[in-house]
Amino acid sequence: MKKSHLIGRGLAAFAVLGAALATSNAQAADDMKQLRFGVEASYAPFESKSPSGELQGFDIDIGNAVCAKLKMKCVWVENSFDGLIPALQARKFDGINSDMTITDKRKLAIDFTDPIYTIPNQLIAKKGSAIQPTVDGLKGKHVGVLQGSIQETYAKAKWAPAGIDVESYQAQDQIYADLASGRLDAAFQDAEAASKGFLKQPQGAGFAFAGPAVLDDKLLGSGVGFGVRKNDKALKDALNRALKELKDDGTIDRFAAKYFDVKVVLK
Repeated sequence: MKKSHLIGRGLAAFAVLGAALATSNAQAADDMKQLRFGVEASYAPFESKSPSGELQGFDIDIGNAVCAKLKMKCVWVENSFDGLIPALQARKFDGINSDMTITDKRKLAIDFTDPIYTIPNQLIAKKGSAIQPTVDGLKGKHVGVLQGSIQETYAKAKWAPAGIDVESYQAQDQIYADLASGRLDAAFQDAEAASKGFLKQPQGAGFAFAGPAVLDDKLLGSGVGFGVRKNDKALKDALNRALKELKDDGTIDRFAAKYFDVKVVLK
């Protein structure tokens, strides 16, 4: 048999196998009875726990609505934020739903749905302080960031090389505790989490936003989506369809109005 015929047969077999795998993946997504979301539950108002221990927040409401659209049961798997991507890759859950911003760096490891919303990023510090989100405005200061977050990436790229102490924490509530106790001079996170999770809470008395929002599309991204594994195209497509329907019928806007003071939903 000619070499070209062998190559042709090989390519044909590969194409058949690829089509079979694609069909299998699509059927697997259609046959899913539950959808497991990975979440780091200490980032109000996106995801946190009620006094009774129930998960609550903007992302939780969206996730439950998506599951209802897809006729699946939502299962929430708690995980540290910096471990969400490795845990997704290890198949500990099916998707990440934890206020994770889409960035080029993260897209090297996983895939994302279409962007759902976007939130500005700001520093918080003691009221009346001279702290600003610049090298000069943070000179000699200690800044807390969530480990694995875009804020950590930005702070370590822009501020740490200039000698500013950037401290990483596994949970956002640990940052707030150290800020309130004076161990930190400032904390860097998205503005809504800072407002609802700290500034409007008793422990946030005497604190305020320090300076304007920090903008950097390359390091801070331009929107939040669900994270999925690279080969889970069928699940990604299903999630995108459900999210589009929830945007079009105003459901996600209603959730946003419940939790936020500004418009955050991306169309």
